[in-house]
Amino acid sequence: MDSSLSPTPFDHQSTEPKKTFMTTLIPLRPSHFKEDSYFVSELKPSEAKSLQDLKQKLSSSSFASSSSMWGVPLLGGDDRADVILLKFLRARDFKVGDSLRMLEKCLEWREEFKTEKLTEEDLGFKDLEGRVTYMRGYDKEGHPVCYNAYGVFKEREMYERVFGDEEKLNKFLRWRVQVLERGVKLLHFKPGGVNSIIQVTDLKDMPKRELRVASNQILSLFQDNYPEMVATKIFINVPWYFSVIYSMFSPFLTHRTKSKFVMSKEGNAAETLYKFIRPEDIPVQYGGLSRPTDSQKGPPKPASEFSIKGGEKVNKQIEGIEDLEYTAEFVPNAEESYAIVVEKPRRMKASDEAVCNSFTTGEAGKLIISVDNSLSRKKKVAAYHYTVRKSTTAV
Repeated sequence: MDSSLSPTPFDHQSTEPKKTFMTTLIPLRPSHFKEDSYFVSELKPSEAKSLQDLKQKLSSSSFASSSSMWGVPLLGGDDRADVILLKFLRARDFKVGDSLRMLEKCLEWREEFKTEKLTEEDLGFKDLEGRVTYMRGYDKEGHPVCYNAYGVFKEREMYERVFGDEEKLNKFLRWRVQVLERGVKLLHFKPGGVNSIIQVTDLKDMPKRELRVASNQILSLFQDNYPEMVATKIFINVPWYFSVIYSMFSPFLTHRTKSKFVMSKEGNAAETLYKFIRPEDIPVQYGGLSRPTDSQKGPPKPASEFSIKGGEKVNKQIEGIEDLEYTAEFVPNAEESYAIVVEKPRRMKASDEAVCNSFTTGEAGKLIISVDNSLSRKKKVAAYHYTVRKSTTAV
């Protein structure tokens, strides 16, 4: 028997405060903003009328013949079109004139930006894929998840290579839109379906001052052309000063807007992400079990989650993750056989990636993994998954 242990896992009239690093990350919305349902039958009479009026005005505009987004014709009675049009209406508080202008500007921008062919372009950022901005897995409700981590740009050489001049910046912005377009193509655009994505932003080592121009331009592009595309925005590795800045702007945010943002301090990434995303879909650098090459092996194998109280030690049949002591041994079924150490005791920090290992045995037994949290008072979260397969013997 070969037992393989493989842990794999936004445009309205401006009444906002002056833009700062914080407001480039958190768009403000009207207090009566709503996005609960995309079923036309559940709209208020005034909202349903606004939807019909928008369709009528669009059909008589100069964009009528080219009104299509993400492969969905906006005119013709397609239910998917209602979802897209409602996003623009909600971004403008169901004001038809404002929504139409926003929609027309977006259609014009998409044509100039050539977004329909953008996902297939090679923009030369292969070294940033999987590091800076990338789509990876889904949350527990089926939303595609987009991860953002700009800490790599704290290195001056990397910053200059990507943002050194206007041409380089524009190329990066095009790549950033490309990643989002790939995520949007995963959406259903159907009433009752998955119609938005999850954004996870890692603030560790993020050079806020240097990235202000890029942040402002990204925000502007997304607010103007991708309204209501984000269901939840999760900030991880949040430094203490960021929380202070957020508390200053919090009074300007509506309860509904604030409910979309999740703040997680440094060292709590895994515990926070586990609340929204399955461990097998969370990247290993954030305490999950997902590695970049896992997509080549098919759908991720479901992981088992558990928590460990402070002062507690547990034995599981495959483990990995968090700041605790970890060991693994193989225990044969036969009484006269000896247990075999697969992994020597090792201290694991919250920042450590998941353990990935394999063990081959010639007899029946069980693999036991011990996770020792007895020296800590803090509860930890952990997850594991495994594959057991029979080895093939050549004759």
